[in-house]
Amino acid sequence: MQLTSNSFTDGQRIPGEFSFCIPDAASHVCLGSNQNPQLAWQDVPAGTRSFALICHDPDVPSRGNDVNQEGRSVPASLPRVDFFHWVLIDLSASKQHIAAGEFANGVVPRGKSGPAAANDARQGINDYTNWFAADHDMSGDYYGYDGPCPPWNDELRHRYVFTVFALDIERLPLEGKFTGAQVRTAMQGHILAQAGLTGVYSLNPAVTL
Repeated sequence: MQLTSNSFTDGQRIPGEFSFCIPDAASHVCLGSNQNPQLAWQDVPAGTRSFALICHDPDVPSRGNDVNQEGRSVPASLPRVDFFHWVLIDLSASKQHIAAGEFANGVVPRGKSGPAAANDARQGINDYTNWFAADHDMSGDYYGYDGPCPPWNDELRHRYVFTVFALDIERLPLEGKFTGAQVRTAMQGHILAQAGLTGVYSLNPAVTL
């Protein structure tokens, strides 16, 4: 399989229109257009009955003490963990293209509805659900795609890995609210092929992209 996008080039910067936050000179960051990027895949294996799509950032700080704190920085040496930005399952085997903005367009405070999504697919919650859990103005269940918003004082350039999976079942055995980690587990033994595409992003003006 091969995954491509006309929204960004593999290994290059993700444009701000596909990001949750963009740089702002006065306040470090402001909200972005937060559209999902365009994606397309080909060379699908025989026997494919559905697709799943995951976008995750493997470079999120494992400790939040220094995150977005004036006069401090998040060291590049800090251990990193996964942060899920998009969890999409049960895409029809006949669908091999997602248009820009098809599943997300704009930041929605307190989250977006789900799990039902366009084209009879389902979306899981992303990790902004946990990130905003204690924020009175933003807390809620964030279903579907919400783009990059790495700490503006992080010394590390973040990677955003989009992976599409060809599965041998039409519907993953998950119900209600589900996470990226749960989808990874549910897919085990059902993956016929997969393909990935990586974009990079930073809100730290000192980081080279």
